[in-house]
Amino acid sequence: MTIIETLLISLSMAMDAFAVCLGAGTTGQADGPRPTFRLAFHFGLFQFIMPVIGWLAGTTIERYIAAFDHWVSFGLLAFVGGRMVWAGFHTDAEKEKNDPSRGWTMVLLSIAVSIDALAVGFSLGLVGVFVWYPAIVIGVVTGLVSWFGLRLGGKLGEKFGKRMEIVGGLVLIGIGVRILVMHLMG
Repeated sequence: MTIIETLLISLSMAMDAFAVCLGAGTTGQADGPRPTFRLAFHFGLFQFIMPVIGWLAGTTIERYIAAFDHWVSFGLLAFVGGRMVWAGFHTDAEKEKNDPSRGWTMVLLSIAVSIDALAVGFSLGLVGVFVWYPAIVIGVVTGLVSWFGLRLGGKLGEKFGKRMEIVGGLVLIGIGVRILVMHLMG
């Protein structure tokens, strides 16, 4: 696998994370060095770990998760997106409970954007590619792209306010629907 192929795979894997970060950045709660680092780091970390797990698991786990991985991604993104839409219509005090860079929300988002990386890791194993180099590149690229998405989302959130949080939540739900439809359509 060439470096160009690895970078293209990394960028394609990072697009869901970018879109999620763009939406999460609109909340204004990941607008500082620490929250931005937390979310970008965890997205990169999960995108690194999932291909390794997929590679290690091989056919043993793939056949068990292939039937429902798209439903898990959809459910997680719809849940978090729904919370963002709900928070967009409520007061700032209620919104603080939904910080996308902390706790279970961060974990759920990290899993949702990286679950397809299991299949990538599995595929790398099938073609005989040693997983560590691609996994590291995927993780680093995802972290950087996520950071950029959070920064851009923060700027949009500052400019357009709570409307962007609602749009961000709808984007997350849309990504979940897209993942579901792509898997169901084959």
